[in-house]
Amino acid sequence: MRFNDVLLAAAALVLVGLILDAFLMVGFSPMSNSTMSDLLAFVIGFLVTALIVGYVFALKIQEESRSRAVSGIVLVSATALLFFTAIWIATPLAAPWFKQSMTTMFNTSGWTNYDWAAYSALTASIDVVVASVVSLVGLYIGSILRKPKKT
Repeated sequence: MRFNDVLLAAAALVLVGLILDAFLMVGFSPMSNSTMSDLLAFVIGFLVTALIVGYVFALKIQEESRSRAVSGIVLVSATALLFFTAIWIATPLAAPWFKQSMTTMFNTSGWTNYDWAAYSALTASIDVVVASVVSLVGLYIGSILRKPKKT
């Protein structure tokens, strides 16, 4: 699997995963616990996207060692997702949502700026780890679903 194939698969995984996550967040918003519904939308969005990307790129993944190709895609997509998450947390429109979600999860009455920065970095890291694990499983299963072409 060439590097441009890895970049294309990782870009498709991150971009389609984030778009699907946004649509699922809107669909799951009537649920009572918003933190769990956001996590559920995130996991389902990236799992479905990873299954699709794994199926589409299965022939390229099967050319090489499956574990090496899938791990390369996951590493590049995790790096891109980390940048998207950091940019999203830094936008002024996300700050009220982020503050509300953190205050519902924790007692934030005495938090300093350092506490807010540390927990936003922790949230970004957890998002990347969860997406990487779900993507690893989805890419592997998606690449297994498509049988290799007979030559």
